[in-house]
Amino acid sequence: MDIAEVRCSGCSRPLRIERMRCDRCQVQIEGDFELGPLAQLSLRDQLFVTAFLRGHGSIKQLERLFGISYPTVKNRLNAIVSALDKAFDAPSRNNSLVLEQLARGEITVDQALERLR
Repeated sequence: MDIAEVRCSGCSRPLRIERMRCDRCQVQIEGDFELGPLAQLSLRDQLFVTAFLRGHGSIKQLERLFGISYPTVKNRLNAIVSALDKAFDAPSRNNSLVLEQLARGEITVDQALERLR
């Protein structure tokens, strides 16, 4: 189970959040926002994590709630943890160099994207 990115239906590139609004008072905030790692999980995995936390970490409760065995609960939790760990991985040295070159104007955005693939 990987971190799920919300992708554009037209070109499949990751979508970014640019505006947030309060429905009550209509205050709007615009910028470039990223979803945290938990919010990037699939809805299925978010539900599983929420049930785990609400049950105070009880694997027995997850077994009953989802109708699955202990090994299945452990496997799902391990897969979710693995996906979350990937979200916290530091960029590789090569990726850092490419981003630094881009910041200094030594390469174009297209060149940087090609090198990061």
